[in-house]
Amino acid sequence: MSPEIHSSRNLGPLSSPQKPPKGQEPARRNPSAELPITTAAAAPASKKLTLVPLIFLIYFEVAGGPYGEEPAVQAAGPLLALLGFSIFPFIWSVPEALITAELSTAFPGNGGFVIWADRAFGPFFGSLMGTWKFLSGVINIAAFPVLCIDYLEKIFSVFESGWPRYFALLFSNLSLSFLNYTGLNIVGVAGIVLGVVSLMPFLLMSLIAIPKIRPHRWGSLGQKGVKKDWNLFFNTLFWNLNFWDNVSTVAGEVDKPQKNFPLALLVAVIFTCVSYLIPLFAVTGAVSVDQSEWESGFHAIAAEMIAGKWLKVWIEVGAVLSAVGLFEAQLSSSAYQVLGMADIGILPKFFAVRSKWFGTPWVGILLSSLISIGVSYMDFTDIVSSANFLYSLGMLLEFAAFIWLRRKLPLLKRPYRVPLGVPGLVVMCLIPSAFLVVIMVIATKVVYLVSGLMTLGGIGWFFLMKFCKSRKIFKFDISDVEVAQD
Repeated sequence: MSPEIHSSRNLGPLSSPQKPPKGQEPARRNPSAELPITTAAAAPASKKLTLVPLIFLIYFEVAGGPYGEEPAVQAAGPLLALLGFSIFPFIWSVPEALITAELSTAFPGNGGFVIWADRAFGPFFGSLMGTWKFLSGVINIAAFPVLCIDYLEKIFSVFESGWPRYFALLFSNLSLSFLNYTGLNIVGVAGIVLGVVSLMPFLLMSLIAIPKIRPHRWGSLGQKGVKKDWNLFFNTLFWNLNFWDNVSTVAGEVDKPQKNFPLALLVAVIFTCVSYLIPLFAVTGAVSVDQSEWESGFHAIAAEMIAGKWLKVWIEVGAVLSAVGLFEAQLSSSAYQVLGMADIGILPKFFAVRSKWFGTPWVGILLSSLISIGVSYMDFTDIVSSANFLYSLGMLLEFAAFIWLRRKLPLLKRPYRVPLGVPGLVVMCLIPSAFLVVIMVIATKVVYLVSGLMTLGGIGWFFLMKFCKSRKIFKFDISDVEVAQD
């Protein structure tokens, strides 16, 4: 994945469910400790998402393959790139995955992080979280059809500009959105196929590269005289190992979420880490080129140097398939977030309408797709950076909600529980929070301005919905909101 859009061995705690203290009677259910589960019960019967499709859905929410990891080498050299992708998962990916595992099993409903913020701090912060994460998600979605067309234009030059390019962007958005409309389980199964096909060329390249590897190259700190680009380095790590919590918005569609969520996150974290590190070790060890050539897409050039043009073409095709998988996973997350926000009364009830044929949230899919189509025709570099800034704000709110819910609802049933007390959780969240602050501090003035305007729009939207609710202009799920406010 690219740094604008976005791994680890030991997640042992993920697999250990919480058990009540021995001899303790089951506590009476407290209304303040519960939130209605926003499942598909009222919708047409649809097949639940099982373990393996869930793993690949998470994988495509986060990575989609080692595409886009190359700038880490350009920014800081092979050694620091290898160390970054080995260490960074422990200080970022693992905490985010652990939080997602605990809160998704405690609140197994659609909406995910919106429910967590709402439950911790009330509907205003739930709505604000929804605004930040939704805008971040749909703007990032817009990048994937553009990426597909950029690769196609290398083969068919007609797509370089003009109406053929505009039509291709529209067609790719609509066709990929329709696939999403046919069902989350189909998206998950498609993710398995896309994941296998897009990763196979990297596995082959790594195997073919073994005789050419010179281990001393791994210890290089970069070429002499080349200044380290720490901004590029950390952004590359951040956006290649991010978005673990996005899958929480589809928790209501998962089969046995209390069991499958922690296990799927554990496997996905390991899988993601390995899929980044193996090709990176292979190429940095087997290929010696000018450091400046390590731009996004260099893996395809390296494949041609190692094995021939056939492998380069395969990796380029894999990049398109990876973009398709990323689009489907993140569109699902955004659409089910909208549904979940309607289920708990933050949005009007019509936002929760599902398809009669597939049981999917077609209003959420349509809304997300329309915004994505609009953004895909824009020069959206600053908009994407602003969306990432909003995502960082959302993550800070998510960390705060996680810690506050431990204090506020200590008796809440948590099928999976991070095995730390509140002080330990604070330390666990402080390190990634500090990194988020650094990312936000180095943002440009344009990013601050656009992010501020988007946030003000989100605040205005909350009060508009509050006005509509008081005047009964739209129907809201009032009962769920009242429970969420307890």
